[in-house]
Amino acid sequence: MNTRKIEIGGNAPYVATVGRGLLASVALRAGGSAAVLTDRNVAPLHAARLGSLARAPLLALEPGEGSKTLATVERVLDFLAASDLDRRSTLVALGGGVVGDVAGLAASLYMRGIALVQCPTSLVAQVDAAIGGKTGVNLAAGKNLAGTFHPPRAVIADVETLATLPEREFRAGLGEVVKTALVGDPGLLALLEERAPAVLARDPELLIEVVARCVRVKGAIVARDERERGERKQLNLGHTFAHALELAAGFGRIPHGEAVAVGILLALEASAHGGVLRDPELPSRVARLFERLGLPSSLARLRERLATPLEPSAILSASRHDKKGAAGSPAFVLVEAAGKLVVDRVLPPATLARILG
Repeated sequence: MNTRKIEIGGNAPYVATVGRGLLASVALRAGGSAAVLTDRNVAPLHAARLGSLARAPLLALEPGEGSKTLATVERVLDFLAASDLDRRSTLVALGGGVVGDVAGLAASLYMRGIALVQCPTSLVAQVDAAIGGKTGVNLAAGKNLAGTFHPPRAVIADVETLATLPEREFRAGLGEVVKTALVGDPGLLALLEERAPAVLARDPELLIEVVARCVRVKGAIVARDERERGERKQLNLGHTFAHALELAAGFGRIPHGEAVAVGILLALEASAHGGVLRDPELPSRVARLFERLGLPSSLARLRERLATPLEPSAILSASRHDKKGAAGSPAFVLVEAAGKLVVDRVLPPATLARILG
């Protein structure tokens, strides 16, 4: 069986396993109890595949970004207490990025921290959200402004769950895949260009390759910079723009991966205007790839898709609440070439006005 095991180093090392039919293999601490957090879409599709954990206490959230709130975290904490979990227990997150973020924050808080196992079921979660130990929920002021660092004890990425994703959600996950390729695997970018139809057809062996390569890139960076003091900031490529777009449109209106795709293109445009970009063909190359993958290939295309103007002033205002900035000045990740990025760049107002116009 084609199963990849990627060791994620750092202060609390763990293994991310990528393959097919893995959900039944989720293991717990010896003598520990467990509970499962999922959502109402995922539960009927995959909860029964968790082997012995299928009989564990289970809480299913409402799907979507609307569940990423402190009120939801409080509900999860009450569920853990009612399920008699203790400090030896494990919380299993079965779902996409929202479930993983909420579960991670709740696990970090319950009894000052219990074990977490991530079982991501969406492409965004498998290649990005489940790796690295970031947790978070949204506040009215911005996305993921309340959170902690709480590395999982293990990540089980079963690519068979990707077969059940709605088409738009699967394609949105490819935005994070392209981001990861630009951050640290130019060969993956070429692979996506070469095999885009097979990726969209969800060829399981190809998906194992794609997910494993993304996990390897992110895992290596996270191991070197767990608390996002330097190198890990590269993983925010496109995200300052993306989070601003999500906030300006209203949380839940834009799939995160679509916002990331447009954010990457805006970052590439800003890189060109700022004299940072050394590969002048890269913006058009990435835009063509997004077009082939069914993602918006420009901010204008996103506006058309949403049938909303997404005014530049609203995007700029939202970007000032980005948690990676300082004193209201958003910080951006810019691109020299695939695999070569620069972080913590503040863009002149004239540049922002030009690319958001």
